[in-house]
Amino acid sequence: MSAGPSALPSLVRRAQAPPRGAATRALAYGSVAAALCALLAMHFATAASIVGLWSRSDTFAHGFVIPPMAAWMIWRRRGHLSGQPVRPAPLALLALALLGALWLVSSMANVQVLEQYAFTLMLATTVLAVLGVAYARAIAFPLLYLLLAVPFGEVFIPPLIEFTARCTVFLLQLVGIPVFRENNFLSLPSGNWSVVEACSGLRYLIASLALGAMYAYITYRSPWRRLLFIAVSVIVPIVANAVRAFSIVLIGHWSDMTLAVGIDHLIYGWVFFGLVSALLFWVGARWRETDGDHAQTATRTAPRQRFGGAAALAPATASSFARMAVAVIATAAVWPLIALQVSQPPTADGSPTSTPTSTPTTPPLTVAAPPAPWRASPMTAQDWHALHMGLPQRWSVNYADGRRTVSLQLTWYRHQTRHAELLAPVRRLSGSGRPYWNEVGVASRTIAVGGRRLKVRQSVEQLDQTKLLVWRWYRQDGVDTGSPQLLKLMLAKSKLLGGDDGGAEIVVASAYDEETGLAERAMHDLLSAMLPAIDQGLRDVAAR
Repeated sequence: MSAGPSALPSLVRRAQAPPRGAATRALAYGSVAAALCALLAMHFATAASIVGLWSRSDTFAHGFVIPPMAAWMIWRRRGHLSGQPVRPAPLALLALALLGALWLVSSMANVQVLEQYAFTLMLATTVLAVLGVAYARAIAFPLLYLLLAVPFGEVFIPPLIEFTARCTVFLLQLVGIPVFRENNFLSLPSGNWSVVEACSGLRYLIASLALGAMYAYITYRSPWRRLLFIAVSVIVPIVANAVRAFSIVLIGHWSDMTLAVGIDHLIYGWVFFGLVSALLFWVGARWRETDGDHAQTATRTAPRQRFGGAAALAPATASSFARMAVAVIATAAVWPLIALQVSQPPTADGSPTSTPTSTPTTPPLTVAAPPAPWRASPMTAQDWHALHMGLPQRWSVNYADGRRTVSLQLTWYRHQTRHAELLAPVRRLSGSGRPYWNEVGVASRTIAVGGRRLKVRQSVEQLDQTKLLVWRWYRQDGVDTGSPQLLKLMLAKSKLLGGDDGGAEIVVASAYDEETGLAERAMHDLLSAMLPAIDQGLRDVAAR
């Protein structure tokens, strides 16, 4: 049976017209692109903070290649994705709202890394909401790979330094080289070494994780093999960095401190890391999985997808993607609007102000003179100073009773904003005019002073052979705490509910030789004598 001449034009027009499914898919892609662009515009400051850290820190410079690598991983699966159903997932709006709330709290508390993670997860959730569960599952790995672009990891520097120092001492003793360790300082017969931030191996760890995750994705098909290789990519650089540190110390010792003590120190490290990474990938290639292995796995799971997956549902209409994109934009826009409303602290008359931090014209923070036998003297530039961002009010004095010396440092912000708050990080850079102190041995403890129990953050600051025992705690909205996490939560609460976002840090420090007992007693005695004056000084400056 054949078609007559009159039917030919109709068949030609039908063949030339784009399939309805292709047009719907194109609209779905356009909708998710529009939603992602809107999300990026609403959170431009957060995205800019991520890129800014990439450009300022060599540790996080890898972030520039993470988005292109994620895009490439999605592009190489374009054939598989063309067969995936696209259908909006309305329940994803709930996850988007929760992430928006997390972003808001993080922004108010100035917890930048949590804010950046929430933003990155909102991007992935937007794809899930517009394109659906099946499509998002197919590109779940590249979407989660974007989390590696968030500059994170500095919290691991102290434990990494501790592990490196312990392993270096163990290996030196194993080969018969005498070594004395005091915190992060190592003394050998040939010279002295210090395990500093650059020796932590954080750069190697982050680079290995980023490369290992991508390698696992393109080499294996089984989720378990991928996770196992990623775990190995984390463990190997940590151990390798300890071996690298030991090797550098060994080279310096054998060469009478003529090699591996300058720029060659870093060169040896990166060469060693390159060799270790190449060996890791070479070994991992022995268990490579082919697409055929993946096809067998897909065949085994196909029946479950046929009856329970998105393919069993009716196809989505073209307009549903546009409506979902609008819903995503509306849900995401709520939180930046709230942040904009509460970001400016009120003045005395209730109007917003654009100068949230203290200024040099603010009346100074003062503390009454201590009772005898304590006598005050100004701190010098060579003393250890608690550093802060912005223009807070400060009180820094050394107190001595003839036998012991204790420094008291008070820092007070009338309003706390990003980069001008109690916990804003400040790097102590060598060559900046101030001595470079290393913080070690951070812990929490409770002290009893004047009938009060104070939870403080205890640490040791060390410069060469000089060691200081440091106690510090914070005062936010009349509450004393030694927990930075609790301080952040109270700050977010004050900003969101319109409370007082002023805050203070109280720091006492005293030097010691071998045991901390003498320093502890001196600091306790000074606080017992000065705590009423400290409380009154902070009340007075807050009332002005």
